[in-house]
Amino acid sequence: MIKKILIANRGEIACRIIKACKEMSIGTVAVYSEVDSDSPHVLMADEAIEIGPANPSESYLNFDKIVNAAKDTSSDAIHPGYGFLSENGDFAQYVQESGLIFIGPEPSTIKSMGDKAESKQMMIEAKVPTIPGSDGELTGNIDAMAREIGYPLMVKAAAGGGGKGMRVVRHSGDLDSAIEAAKNEARNSFGNDTLIIEKYLDNPRHIEVQILGDKKGNLVHLYERECSIQRRHQKIIEESPSPAITNKLRNKMGEAAVKAAKAANYSNAGTVEFLYQDGEFYFLEMNTRLQVEHGITEMVCGIDIVKWQIRIAEGETLDFSQKDVKQRGHAIECRVYAEDPSRDFLPTPGLIRKMVLPEGSGIRNDVGVSEGQEITSDYDPLLAKVVVWDSCRNSAINRMDYALSNFVILGLITNQPFLRDIMNNDSFRKAHFSTNFIDENFQNWHFELISPEVLALALLGTKTASITTKTKTSRDPYSPWSSRGSWRSGL
Repeated sequence: MIKKILIANRGEIACRIIKACKEMSIGTVAVYSEVDSDSPHVLMADEAIEIGPANPSESYLNFDKIVNAAKDTSSDAIHPGYGFLSENGDFAQYVQESGLIFIGPEPSTIKSMGDKAESKQMMIEAKVPTIPGSDGELTGNIDAMAREIGYPLMVKAAAGGGGKGMRVVRHSGDLDSAIEAAKNEARNSFGNDTLIIEKYLDNPRHIEVQILGDKKGNLVHLYERECSIQRRHQKIIEESPSPAITNKLRNKMGEAAVKAAKAANYSNAGTVEFLYQDGEFYFLEMNTRLQVEHGITEMVCGIDIVKWQIRIAEGETLDFSQKDVKQRGHAIECRVYAEDPSRDFLPTPGLIRKMVLPEGSGIRNDVGVSEGQEITSDYDPLLAKVVVWDSCRNSAINRMDYALSNFVILGLITNQPFLRDIMNNDSFRKAHFSTNFIDENFQNWHFELISPEVLALALLGTKTASITTKTKTSRDPYSPWSSRGSWRSGL
């Protein structure tokens, strides 16, 4: 029985895991870097240990510091969350060899699924649909291989993810330079410059299937999530169910995901990602961890994935089967980032001077920051996730628009007004989109900044009529009036 868990992560995911543990009467230990001493996850946990400087390699990526912190606090298990060490098979193995429980799949599974070349070959053998391309790392006559597959192509790192080490090649003359650039980025990001090439789908949707498996071989899928709204190959909006597929295709994709998981001898929570275009779907990769967007699946299926991760790690058997899993209603998640969409989503560190979270039926806030906190450039700029549920997609979109209009962060630029514009985009509302949606619809998106003087007056709650008139139509993220909702500073 697990009595205490160390969370080897930070931000909103650490807070989410701590909350689940508290509801299960399990003790929690937070680890934190020097710049995270006042972060919410540190304050929420029963215990907290500083593990080093802001540089992740000296703190959140340091095997010894994390495992030693777990031992020093008599923790039974380590939950890696997502990002950092969550998909590092060597870390999972190190945790187990240290006599601790790793809350996730087996190290061998993480390693095999983390290698895109190996995982693709495994899926081919399991008869899971895969994208035409190289079955392994690039060797031999690459030009001939590329011609056989056909342009456009995707050159991508065999290890890692998050859009790193990926290049689209539309013409044969660009192949060599794309390979070199992808190799360099993959080497810097993952320490591994092995590449594969695949047919590039030019107008796909990104649809993934959540799976859960126990250590007795029982596997179920929790249906799909639509993850096509992306910037730089990284998701910013997800929803479930996908508006693009029929029930027949939904069941087919779910069955393929379970087949993929069985081929990998999978246990615990994971996600099988597919690309979908022209009525066909293809295996993309398998994420051997909890996903950022797990909340929307929890909302539509009524299953707490984080709690089941812990139960499975304890050896508990799933107490439900596939026929018991139902989708109910529609859920949407928007990721609120400290970034400027008008400047190619450039991160925007700064001090959170004021924060107001939306409230109401069907609204969930997964937040990893707090008012008065300094947001640095050391880590991913994700601040929070706003998740909503309603009876149908159109109602869920309207509820999300309302929630975003009442989500206020002052002091730094966020993508909140950009997310609202997506909610009100006609193509999005009609579900006419692909992974190219942002490039096709928001290439020149911008908003006007207001002066520091107006910002200062707004923060003081000034009621001056001239300021109200000037800023009510502003899309400035600093302005409390940029959110066209009910919350107003000083009014």
